[in-house]
Amino acid sequence: MESLYKKIAIVSVVLVILGGAKAQTLCNMTVIGLLECKPAVTPAKPPPPTAECCSALAQADFKCLCSYKDSKTLPSLGIDPELAVQLPQKCKIPNPHKC
Repeated sequence: MESLYKKIAIVSVVLVILGGAKAQTLCNMTVIGLLECKPAVTPAKPPPPTAECCSALAQADFKCLCSYKDSKTLPSLGIDPELAVQLPQKCKIPNPHKC
């Protein structure tokens, strides 16, 4: 039951963020940028990241993003943390913070 409450809380936060998507950021990425990257980090056969995803990722605070790697939040949102840490290389972003 606790897991259900956590998922509801996460969805609520996402909805609030989406309400002001242009103004809201996470680790220097806008919500729109994060949403652009979601297909590329969603199992089972993710497509390559889009140019828009890579552009948003180039502005990201990688140390901040890496802090979510071991979080249960990402999998609960359908994001594979291992795919997520591969994005900088796929986007050819030089010298990102290593997770």
